[in-house]
Amino acid sequence: MSISKFSPTLARLATASAALLAPVVAFAQDAATTAAPAAAAAPVPDKGDTAFMFISTLLVLFMILPGLALFYGGLVRAKNMLSVLMQCTMVAAVMMLIWVIYGYSFAFGGSESAYWGGTAKMFLAGVTKDSTAATFSEGVVIPEFIFAMFQMTFSAITPALIVGAFAERIKFSAVVLFCALWATFVYFPIAHMVWDANGLLFKMGALDFAGGTVVHINAGVAGLVGAIMVGKRIGFGKDMMAPHSMTLTMVGASMLWFGWFGFNAGSNLEASGGAMLATVNTFVATAAAVVSWAVVETLTRGKASMLGGASGMVAGLVAITPAAGIVGPMGAIIMGLIVSPLCYFFVSVVKNKFGYDDTADVFGVHGIGGMFGAIFTGIFASASLGGVGYAEGVTMGGQVMTQITAIAITIVWCGIGSAILYKIVDVIVGLRVPVEAEREGLDLATHGEAAYHS
Repeated sequence: MSISKFSPTLARLATASAALLAPVVAFAQDAATTAAPAAAAAPVPDKGDTAFMFISTLLVLFMILPGLALFYGGLVRAKNMLSVLMQCTMVAAVMMLIWVIYGYSFAFGGSESAYWGGTAKMFLAGVTKDSTAATFSEGVVIPEFIFAMFQMTFSAITPALIVGAFAERIKFSAVVLFCALWATFVYFPIAHMVWDANGLLFKMGALDFAGGTVVHINAGVAGLVGAIMVGKRIGFGKDMMAPHSMTLTMVGASMLWFGWFGFNAGSNLEASGGAMLATVNTFVATAAAVVSWAVVETLTRGKASMLGGASGMVAGLVAITPAAGIVGPMGAIIMGLIVSPLCYFFVSVVKNKFGYDDTADVFGVHGIGGMFGAIFTGIFASASLGGVGYAEGVTMGGQVMTQITAIAITIVWCGIGSAILYKIVDVIVGLRVPVEAEREGLDLATHGEAAYHS
């Protein structure tokens, strides 16, 4: 049978089908046209910035384990070496879990509150491989996962810093419980206040590039309160309590300096000129502080010590943290030169004067260095002094007053909150180990092992 017989019928069917499908086709075309701009406008994470933040996150982890752990471990007596290593390890691990459960939400959950981020992102709700976080450049984003993990390492190292203040006499359970509570009621709110766009101190215009208030002043004040409330070590001021291994302390300090490039440069959130400015400043401010501490020790004691070299290294790193991407290299050098004499005065004169037992000088280096860095960030941010300049209408005097206000709020919030939390922990599990355990050493008494064997 010839197909030509059906041609008119097929033609009529095709015409009718086209008429019926026309609205559907038009709708699909309109939908595609409408979706196209939205798809084009959706920001795509920059792969270079993402890789940079991934490396920076790992560098901050390296600061904690093994950097900070070895730095503190070398500063205590041999019988307490493992206790410090274990405390740093456990605090970091617990904080990582707390961060993804509710910490990220409490700090950066999107709440309009000036004090906390809310509960919208608890259990990382809404954070997926496709969600993004903004950087400091318009239209430039990174995956939200890497932003959350970078901030997680900050939340892990900050309470671990406190450990050095009451080392050698506190219960292991008390350390873990206190740090969990402290992060919840002190760290997360301060992080929100300083770094979230809705935060109290952020809206005030306080400058804190990488954590002068959030990390160092916070940890320093909590450490001082802890050293006082836990009490002095048995034999403090009478027995020999020198660091058992300056070798390990130097190794740990060097790891801290290495990892600090992730800490400071990574806070720029993208691999741009701001990150490179933070890198330069992290080099030169730290170098200046090492030299400055050695000079001060030589003038006062007649000899420059390795302990002083490591202390100067950390003091310089602390001081430049809030200023890393804000001040110029010459300003960074001046900050490094000044911070060491100031911290040296607190650890050698003020601590002895008041008699508190801050084992690893957490307050004298982190607290005082952080306060100094925060104030001088306000000074050297000036474009006339090589900095990036102030916001429109802000003067140097105004910025410095804002910085001082931010420091005062951090001290009060942290000081009062920490004191209350130490008391709560003391009631629940007790802060102090028994006298016999302290004399034996926490390695054996608490963990049943020794760092060294003859």
